[in-house]
Amino acid sequence: MNIPSPAAVPAQRLPRNVKILGLASLLNDIASEMIFPLLPAFLITVLPGSRFSLGVIEGAADSVASLLKLWSGGWSDQAGRRKGFVLFGYSLAAVTRPLLAAALAPWQVFAIRVSDRVGKGVRTAPRDALIADSTGAAIRGRAFGFHRAMDHLGAAVGPLLAAGFLWLWPGQFRALFLITVVPGLLVVALLIVGLRETPATGPPKERLRLTLRPFGRDFRLLLLALVVFTLGNSSDAFLLVRARELGVPTGRLPLLWCAFHVAKSSGNLLLGRAVDRVGPRPFLFLGWFVYAAVYLAFALATDAWQAWALFLAYALFYGLAEPAEKTLVANLAGAEGKGLAYGWYNFAIGVTTFPSSLIFGALYQYTGALAAFGWGAGLAFVAAALLAAVKGRPMPPAARTAGVNPAARKGQGGPPG
Repeated sequence: MNIPSPAAVPAQRLPRNVKILGLASLLNDIASEMIFPLLPAFLITVLPGSRFSLGVIEGAADSVASLLKLWSGGWSDQAGRRKGFVLFGYSLAAVTRPLLAAALAPWQVFAIRVSDRVGKGVRTAPRDALIADSTGAAIRGRAFGFHRAMDHLGAAVGPLLAAGFLWLWPGQFRALFLITVVPGLLVVALLIVGLRETPATGPPKERLRLTLRPFGRDFRLLLLALVVFTLGNSSDAFLLVRARELGVPTGRLPLLWCAFHVAKSSGNLLLGRAVDRVGPRPFLFLGWFVYAAVYLAFALATDAWQAWALFLAYALFYGLAEPAEKTLVANLAGAEGKGLAYGWYNFAIGVTTFPSSLIFGALYQYTGALAAFGWGAGLAFVAAALLAAVKGRPMPPAARTAGVNPAARKGQGGPPG
């Protein structure tokens, strides 16, 4: 893999589409995170729900989103345009999310959450592909780092706004849910006015096929490495459980969560630029090793101050890995098929997230923190070993068209990208 020198990376401004999509993610996550941390309490204490119904709701919502990410990414390639998918996905979330204010039963929460996640599933892969389409390879890491930074910043602001609202009007969950329509509608207006369609690279003439045939060995190995890593990367909610066990008071958990997201936002913003200079693979390697070290440290920690330090260290993992992952996907996909590539990327992570949390939860419950966090750390090392076999080179366009990877027959990667 050719590693560009710092002088070889030109100073370029982020394209308009990247800035618009970053601001849209900021506003959308403000609305989403005003609700999400309070949803369990609302379901269990206000409605006649239970922890089991919460698990069913969130598991079904995540599964639906994962399946749709694969379809929408491939279909945006087929259609030769992406803006409509992005606009529909954010619009559906903006309309359905405030309906939680009128929910009277768990099945209604189920319907609303699944509809919200349908919007996420439809928009995510086309949005990532649109960011890749709108940027040159020299600034792709910075573009994805900026987008993820805005997303995490929204996730930090949302809980603070919700906490302030409930401090002024205690227990008014429904009123809080209702006002999330404001940032949601701002997102829709922003996308309608500001987002621009990128020139089509020429949609394929044959019908859409949700297959890995257009992609070479390196892309498939990357997906396998991501599946293995994600199988050990459980919900971050377990880290909050661990923080409470270490002595962090319940009332300070929202502050810890906010600081965590601020650190994630800063890390993505700063390290995304470095991905462009060094290349994505070294950063992904380092991110996964940081993850393994932090998980082991969580298992061995004994004091509350260590939980604060470890959350900030864990944010470094996100800054290292998130821009690198998405940049590497774009690089391996080549000039065509980015929508389908991001569909497979999001699908591989999404379908593994649910069983990963089940396995981690069972290990945590019945064998203790060391076994659970050790499981996550161990799989991170296995994933890094698989990543070592990824050459970081795209499949040749002619081979993608034919659905054959000639380099694979020789046991080699394709030509340098």
